[in-house]
Amino acid sequence: MPAERSPRTGRADRPGRLLGLVVVVLLLGLAAWTVVGLQPPDPRPADAPAGEFSATRAFAHVERTAADVHVAGSPENDRVVEDLVGTLTGLGLDTRVQNAVGVREGGAGEVRMARVRNVVGVLPGTDPTGRLYLMAHHDSAEAGPGAADDAAGVAALLESVRALTAGPPLRNDVVVVLTDAEEACLCGAEAFAASHPLAGGGVVLNFEARGTSGPPIMFETSLGNADLAAAFADAAPHPVASSFAVEVYRALPNDTDFSVLLDDGDFTGMNTAFIDGAAGYHSPQDTPERLDRRTLQALGDNALALARELGGRDLAALAEPAAGDATYFPLPGSLVRYPGTFVWPLAGAALVAVAGLVLALRSRGVSSLRRTGAAALLAVVPLALAPLAAQGLWAALVAVRPGYAGMLDPWRPGWFRVAAVATVLAVVLVWYALLRRRVGPAPLAAGALGWLAVIAAVLAAVAPGGSYLAAWPALVGALTGTVSVLARSRAVHVLGAAVTGAAAVLVLAPTAALFLPALGLSQAAAPSVVVVLAALALLPALELLFPDPEAGRSRLGAMAVPATAVGVAAACAVAGLGVDRFDAAHPVPSRLAYLLDSDRGEARWVSTESSPGEWTGRFVDGPGSLGADYPYLTGRDVQTGPAEAAALAAPEVTVQSDEELGGRRELSLRVLPRRDDVRLVDLTVTVDGGTVVRARVGGRPVPDAAVGGDSLRITFHAPPADGLQVGLTVEGEGPVRLRVTDAVDGLAGLPGFQPRPEEVDVAGVHGADLVLVTETTDLG
Repeated sequence: MPAERSPRTGRADRPGRLLGLVVVVLLLGLAAWTVVGLQPPDPRPADAPAGEFSATRAFAHVERTAADVHVAGSPENDRVVEDLVGTLTGLGLDTRVQNAVGVREGGAGEVRMARVRNVVGVLPGTDPTGRLYLMAHHDSAEAGPGAADDAAGVAALLESVRALTAGPPLRNDVVVVLTDAEEACLCGAEAFAASHPLAGGGVVLNFEARGTSGPPIMFETSLGNADLAAAFADAAPHPVASSFAVEVYRALPNDTDFSVLLDDGDFTGMNTAFIDGAAGYHSPQDTPERLDRRTLQALGDNALALARELGGRDLAALAEPAAGDATYFPLPGSLVRYPGTFVWPLAGAALVAVAGLVLALRSRGVSSLRRTGAAALLAVVPLALAPLAAQGLWAALVAVRPGYAGMLDPWRPGWFRVAAVATVLAVVLVWYALLRRRVGPAPLAAGALGWLAVIAAVLAAVAPGGSYLAAWPALVGALTGTVSVLARSRAVHVLGAAVTGAAAVLVLAPTAALFLPALGLSQAAAPSVVVVLAALALLPALELLFPDPEAGRSRLGAMAVPATAVGVAAACAVAGLGVDRFDAAHPVPSRLAYLLDSDRGEARWVSTESSPGEWTGRFVDGPGSLGADYPYLTGRDVQTGPAEAAALAAPEVTVQSDEELGGRRELSLRVLPRRDDVRLVDLTVTVDGGTVVRARVGGRPVPDAAVGGDSLRITFHAPPADGLQVGLTVEGEGPVRLRVTDAVDGLAGLPGFQPRPEEVDVAGVHGADLVLVTETTDLG
């Protein structure tokens, strides 16, 4: 904490500034060490010992699984299923295919369903206390072969099981669950939980991906995760995890197969994914060649180690939630962990410590309570402006390179991430440089720590697993600051600044490094908040770089430090634009669909791009409404353009029976797609003045919660080749209408379609290259 200093010449101030530079360089080195320490290890070769995980051996499974796009219901996915059955059977597991229909509620009056083929294998234990489930999904998204998402997860489990069978038998049963239709609707996991005889409950380890590289992160757990977090910390050789990530994910609407099993109520467990390289996610570029084998090595190392650890434990205890959640965060090679009961005491201690610092400043005559309070109010400025500036950086990059508009992250985001961090630092440093002479370095630093303590308390109340982010820097900063103020020693001040900075870096730098790729530069404001907290905690260390405010040095001289940060931000942004260029291997993502309304004989091009790129702009000419919702396309917020109606056959609807029973109308229908490779069928039933009472599709009843209104919408993935059986029970005398839409992937061959240029490709979003044909049947 900066103490009062007497005037001295600029020359006398040089040794102090040199010392400050050393401290800042050391802190930068510490930050680099924490970030580098998160990175995955080198892949092990194919001749690695049989009991170890080898990314080279696992990669052969990735190549086979991701040889082609293999969506649920496709012949390519059938090939994958047969390969997985052969592999697990060859390893000695009792392996079966579960053929079923999964169902997931999608909201009021909406249901998503799919015909699935789950691969389930059992490695029996010697004296089971429960079941350990190893889960990944074997289907791909419709646009790409899914090497990372989720052939990597499948391969990690296959190689882990091979290593397990090469060693002594485990105590507990291990059930390998390779689900289908995760990309469509999580329906494979639902079908497993709902009807498979082995889905009796236990501990689940799920493995996912939302990118192509980076460290695997254990980002989600069941409630009451204290015992599971301890097992993870003890066993995982690459323990990258954050209780803050768990809190964030619980608040998001995102789901994976793991979510389905948690909702079932009989399972506990942990969910792991790698998230860097998001530009290739779900896209044609998610190929085996792009998958980072170091990431695969880390994923498999953790999967194997956790399987061995949990395979030998008493699972009866772990299969039940613990009394509470743990708080944990990564340091290179380790995981700091403590009980959730420490959260409030730690947050309270931070508040008390900051209050003690404020009183120490007053007692030593460094700053009055009024001045420190004013400084705290002024600290709101960087807290608000710095994240906005980081978001503004992304807006500027999109303005320079419009192809970024539809991306979560650029293809090569490294320089841009450094630019975002430097932008945040620049805002904080400009604010500090403008105010430090008038308000004083000490009250500004104390006011900033006050906000960290308050944020720690707020997080303790609403997201306890994230309170550590602000509590530790505030507590350490306030304690060392108080010692510095009371000691009035330059050496103590420098040491305190270094300790405060080290605490902030150790806690916050890894989190910032994980959250920047997690949320992407397109949402840079959110992860930038973590960087702002670090910058505010680093103020005592950064103060060492500034000229003495009492030495009569000009404000222009004090602006040299923030000017350096501005220059770094600008230079890194320019370097990023030079390095990250669009080409065939790193294309501009584009979203375009084709909708044919057979009732009217009209067709339209449709895009969900908010600002259509040059290629998409050839087909759409402005915002438009579709008048209704279609798969992956809403009736609003789309760009549309006229299209020539193609000769595409709509699905055929056959009424097999229509009876009146007990005042209700019972309808039995068959819906038969008449195009090849139909991926999904969307059914919308509307009863004028009546109610849909019950529905049954593909042999599976629709959940009661979805029926009971005057309309029902069902999206069914992987419909059978011989048609989809639909049973409806309706009340009311009004007419019943059925709108049927089917969907096929691929726009080639449509009238007026112009192939994408080499540097433009399909975006990694559902419905980006969809051909929809819709028709309404009046059922009377």
